[in-house]
Amino acid sequence: MAEPQRHTKQRAEILELLHDVEEFRSAQQLHDLLRHRGSGVGLATVYRTVQALADSGEVDTMRTAEGEAVYRRCAERSHHHHLVCRGCGRTVEIDGPAAESWAEQVGAAHGFTDVDHVIELTGTCSACRAAAADAGR
Repeated sequence: MAEPQRHTKQRAEILELLHDVEEFRSAQQLHDLLRHRGSGVGLATVYRTVQALADSGEVDTMRTAEGEAVYRRCAERSHHHHLVCRGCGRTVEIDGPAAESWAEQVGAAHGFTDVDHVIELTGTCSACRAAAADAGR
């Protein structure tokens, strides 16, 4: 279990920003947004803080196709999955009861218990699809 984080001004600024953004963002992107807000939080502090928040379950993390870690503070604290637009980053939180059942069945078929999994779905949202169609005209 992760050690509890101290409640610092920098941590509060990062949590507030994560509350305000809906898409997954990298530590660098979060740092840039903080700077635009006039914050003096350093990049190393952002990296340490988002990693600690991910370790404690306060934010979700996923890897981009390029392998970069991105972070998001989700409305749902229980186990859930994400559908993420490859174009704009729009993110939808989804429940996946069929996936939960499938993971348990696969584990049981191979003699495993306490099966855990991560499922991240990516695609193109309707707004990005429409923008691409308009650009092609």
